[in-house]
Amino acid sequence: MSRIGALIGSPARALMLTELFDGRALTATELSAVAGVTPATASEHLAQLLSGGLVTREKSGRHMYYRLASPEIASALEQLAVHTTQIIPGRSVSRRVRTPIQNARLCYDHIAGRLGVAIADALVTKGALIILDSDYALTVTGEDLFETLGIDVTALRKSKRIFARQCLDWSERRHHVSGVIGAALADLAFDQGWIIRDSERRVVTVTPKGLREMNKHFGLQFVTDGSQIRAKVTAQ
Repeated sequence: MSRIGALIGSPARALMLTELFDGRALTATELSAVAGVTPATASEHLAQLLSGGLVTREKSGRHMYYRLASPEIASALEQLAVHTTQIIPGRSVSRRVRTPIQNARLCYDHIAGRLGVAIADALVTKGALIILDSDYALTVTGEDLFETLGIDVTALRKSKRIFARQCLDWSERRHHVSGVIGAALADLAFDQGWIIRDSERRVVTVTPKGLREMNKHFGLQFVTDGSQIRAKVTAQ
């Protein structure tokens, strides 16, 4: 605990880890700009995160790329953010005005924020998922829905990762879907052009096609909320 606390206790290292939350691999130079330190200092910080098991690195061409070590690391850090916003004065999340990252974002390899929570609610409402302790269970209805969407459920069940986890969303304080099911849904949304990455790395934007298709398949109704898209579940 003390070792992990020391690793994430540095503001520069915390900023680097947060930047890697969307699952992509970045260079030390890119991460140094995020953390506001020199590339040499960033390399020192990354060496500590690497030795502590929080990140991994791989070489591609002339560059060395860093990413979070696993989805479980991303989930643990996300959950820490949930609890610290509850206990640190002045850090409470506004319920009135949501920033783009609160509205729709990536949490490593799955969709989070208001959009992610709405998708989870929709799948439960449709009977595709049922709540089971800290996880979700995929029903026959869910298997049929996923197969219709082109998601190979049989292959997903062979993964060594958690299948479908209730991941507590730090901005909504409710659950979105993580695990291989959550990752498969995010991959589907990107591949089908339902969502696209925003200029801010973790933020995603719902496309006009996504508005139609997620209403069709999940029963989500999208309402314009200022400059944002707000999703809510409707019974179908």
